[in-house]
Amino acid sequence: MDDDELAELLERFGLSETETDTYLAILERGESKASAIADAADVSKRYVYSISEELEERGFVEVDDHAVPTVIRPVQPETVVERLTRSVEEIEPELESRFTATERSGEQFEVIKSRQTVIKRIENLLAGAETEVTLSLPAEVLPRIRSTLEAAVDRGVLVLLLLGATEGDQDIASLAGTASTVRTWDALVPTMLTVDGRHGLLAPSQILTTSASDTRAIAISQEQLAPVLAGSFLANYWPTAEERYVTTPNELPRTYEGFRSAVFQIALHRATDTRIEASVTGSPVGERDLPSSLTGEVVDVRQSLVRPVSSTLPIENAFELEVDGERYTVGGTGAFLEDYEAESVTIRALEE
Repeated sequence: MDDDELAELLERFGLSETETDTYLAILERGESKASAIADAADVSKRYVYSISEELEERGFVEVDDHAVPTVIRPVQPETVVERLTRSVEEIEPELESRFTATERSGEQFEVIKSRQTVIKRIENLLAGAETEVTLSLPAEVLPRIRSTLEAAVDRGVLVLLLLGATEGDQDIASLAGTASTVRTWDALVPTMLTVDGRHGLLAPSQILTTSASDTRAIAISQEQLAPVLAGSFLANYWPTAEERYVTTPNELPRTYEGFRSAVFQIALHRATDTRIEASVTGSPVGERDLPSSLTGEVVDVRQSLVRPVSSTLPIENAFELEVDGERYTVGGTGAFLEDYEAESVTIRALEE
């Protein structure tokens, strides 16, 4: 590396061209008087005194003004580099905590390094949720994102929340309003988030529980992969956890664009022995000869979102309608076993 390249690197740390020349002159001469440094850097002695004080504050040099004349000596380069490195490491999380990323077109994957950024990304994704959220994370992180979760619930978003590493019995009253339903697990579960089947985040939970963790999180924005995360959440973690809180059923009638939200509410209302009618818009699966909409009484529901479980598979969510004496099974986006793929569902209570 030549002198020009070294000077350019030093200038990136805030030194001006003249300050850089002065500092390099101090380095090359070791302990020196201001007059010698001034001659080498082609600056005035007054300037050397002035800049040396600033370089001392930054940790580049030491100024011994008890000596007559004043002596200026460079700090060991290794020490300077350690201080600069420490400063960069300290400033990174602060910059990350203040950084708001705008979604870049075509960007589908992102590696996230800091705890603050992971938490902020979770909050941003939750704030933009429209229909459905699945989320597992350490219980100790809940207070950080509680208000954002509550806002999502207030907007009518279905929120399935799994808290890991819970200590003893979680206060059920404290869980009310944080999600549509909450489950807990004594073990530390991976941090997994999916939003509206489009966005997801996956991370070892150590990144949220250990300040010195060198683990990384991955954020994705891809409709082909986010449902895979949701499927893993529902199949591998949700069934094993203990159900601690379930919200009350919504008032009816109500229309749901998120299919799992409709299934969840149908399950809640049927648990109260309420007869439910559903109007479904969508399309037949395969070659079935069905209209673009169906309306009938819900006579069965298959789901594992809330207990008691009625599905044969953890990720199965469907219900059955009776229409004019015929029965039809209804599934959500991507349905292939059912008769009908729903886009929206309106449910209402049937009069006895």
